[in-house]
Amino acid sequence: MRLLVSVADAREARAALAGGADVIDAKDPRRGALGPVAPDVLAAICGAVAGRRPVSAALGDLGAAAAVGRRVELAVACGVAFVKLGLAGIASAARARALGAAAVRAAGERTAVVLVAYADWRRAASLAPARVCAAAAAAGARGVLLDTAVKDAPLFTLWAASEVGAWVQAAHAAGLFAALAGGLGERDIALAAALGADVVGVRGAACAGGRTGPVSRARVAALAARARAAPRGRAPALV
Repeated sequence: MRLLVSVADAREARAALAGGADVIDAKDPRRGALGPVAPDVLAAICGAVAGRRPVSAALGDLGAAAAVGRRVELAVACGVAFVKLGLAGIASAARARALGAAAVRAAGERTAVVLVAYADWRRAASLAPARVCAAAAAAGARGVLLDTAVKDAPLFTLWAASEVGAWVQAAHAAGLFAALAGGLGERDIALAAALGADVVGVRGAACAGGRTGPVSRARVAALAARARAAPRGRAPALV
């Protein structure tokens, strides 16, 4: 399984890289589950990584198709491997498909789109996670992420492991890679791998002082060791 570590700036990117993260994810934790960093910060993160690992970019939740396209194009210009887009406020499968397809068109062939489902989807006024898998596949996305919209409870306190495993299987059946995030820690990595997840994403567990603290190389190294001991998933082309 691959370890994705979310970083807020170039310094954190270097710490995550040194700790052994498989994917460096640009995200501003002060701006919510998928808070985007400023374009110049994203460029600096990509520069710090310098092609040694794939970089992903959290781009917030989907809005109007034109706005989606602009956000994706800016990230693609920085050289990211994939972009993550959420569906808060979007409960229509048809609208999710249309906006996802707009993101895929803007991303082109070299950058993959990941649509984000929320375990607390009712609080986010979002599409149910099982329906996100179908919408992502229909839109041409490459993968899906199950995360939490509101950061007051970890994923595995909101959903039973069996439910998460069923969602991972649904993603795979739709031809997508499946990522898990949302308050996950070192002890959750083996469980995520056992459920078939291809990528596990962390922020708070990689930081000194919680999700708004700085990324710690030592914490990343401990998480990376756990991830390396788990089976590799089905997304080798990306991560």
